Amino acid sequence: MLGAMLHEAWRAMGANRLRTLLTMLGMVIGVGAVVLMMAIGQGAQYAVQQTISSMGSNVFVVLSGFTSPGGVRSGSGSAPTLTVADANAIAELDGVETVAPVHWGSVQMVHGANNWNAWVHGTVPAYFDARSWPIADGATFTDSDLRAATRVALVGRTVAQNLFGDENPVGKTFRIGQAPFTVLGMLAPKGQNLEGRDQDDIVVMPLTTAQRKVFGTPFQGSVRQILVKASSPEAMPVVEKSMEALLRQRHRLREGAENDFTLRNLTAVADTAAETTRVMSLLLGAIASVSLLVGGIGIMNIMLVSVTERTREIGIRMAIGARERDILAQFLLEAIIISVIGCAIGLILGVGGALLANQLARMTVVVSGSSVLAAFGVAAGVGVFFGFYPARKAARLDPIEALRYQ
Repeated sequence: MLGAMLHEAWRAMGANRLRTLLTMLGMVIGVGAVVLMMAIGQGAQYAVQQTISSMGSNVFVVLSGFTSPGGVRSGSGSAPTLTVADANAIAELDGVETVAPVHWGSVQMVHGANNWNAWVHGTVPAYFDARSWPIADGATFTDSDLRAATRVALVGRTVAQNLFGDENPVGKTFRIGQAPFTVLGMLAPKGQNLEGRDQDDIVVMPLTTAQRKVFGTPFQGSVRQILVKASSPEAMPVVEKSMEALLRQRHRLREGAENDFTLRNLTAVADTAAETTRVMSLLLGAIASVSLLVGGIGIMNIMLVSVTERTREIGIRMAIGARERDILAQFLLEAIIISVIGCAIGLILGVGGALLANQLARMTVVVSGSSVLAAFGVAAGVGVFFGFYPARKAARLDPIEALRYQ
């Protein structure tokens, strides 16, 4: 029975090929647009997730305070209000997994005929755990390097390319001022952060080396920021409150006085960015879905025309024993076939368009199985929804009136 109905549906569509193709065109464009927009939206979500993971998970950044000479307030990190002792005290708090004090600044470095200006982070070995930053080649410095203020460093990919070119930087030396530094290792690439800054344009060295031999500081043990990694996402609210209370107590701040430090929750910032891209992805999908609606209306219009043209045929079928549900199923099946074939063509075009955007525009696109299944499901649903009214109209025709129709 189903085979006969499929054959009849195919014959009816083949009788008006151009009209059938034009009807499918709405579904082709609709499905193709949905798949392409969802691929772009999911690609944006993936890119943000990669950026978030590069920052490290469950991480707080505590920045030192600011100065206000003549009432002009400078940015966070300009006043020496944080110390290594503060970092050691934070490490004793419940829920804290890793703590890494950091003293940073921008310096000019030289290797042979090449020179480059990059950020230098003086820190401790725990820094790489806090940032979830693996070593691509070589090794990291140790606590003994920290105690001896050894002139060793690790370089990011951007620094390595600009100072050493295509050479492997591990084991080579570069100069900051007149001081030579040995490259112990190269950091794994991380790309840009949420602010668009290149995270690979960096040199990491022992904190004591940076303080004594690169930047110098009139305040012994002062640092510009402290990285704090919580043991779990659930522990972060408690850790945040505990850190603020501890630092206020250590800095002897009176009740009601403004903090002389800035506490940033990187996970909260990352979650906000992820939510923004998720909403953007849904919005793109919703906009593209409008074309599916237009395609569905096109199917309904053509099916109504088909019912009108085949009224006498419907009357003959009813006269020889076809039931109302048989006529309903016949026309509904034609609408679904048009939708599904149009969907299949639209999927091919949508996936092709996504891959083309990836190659030509260098956009990150993600074509997931769920988006493909959703497109098929929506296409079938559109065929049933917009094909039901014409099919029901055909099924409810009066056989006598249908036979008389000219």
